[in-house]
Amino acid sequence: MAGGSIPHFQNDAGHRMIEIGVREFMCVGANPPFDHPHIFIDMGDEDEAVCSYCSTLYRYSPSLKAGETNPPGCTYADQAAA
Repeated sequence: MAGGSIPHFQNDAGHRMIEIGVREFMCVGANPPFDHPHIFIDMGDEDEAVCSYCSTLYRYSPSLKAGETNPPGCTYADQAAA
């Protein structure tokens, strides 16, 4: 994802698994103030990765765009940067 911003995802609803359209991303856990350290996750050639802080399973889905998630609404936008 060189030259672009890294998508951030959150899991306020406590989903076991979130499908995303990228293999490199940041997991923030829940939205602030209940977030965990924002960590970079790189799936490499794999289609799944588990966040080491919140245990959310992220699964790559090529049918989704970079900021899309399934279930919907798991994309995180930093309000301070907006």
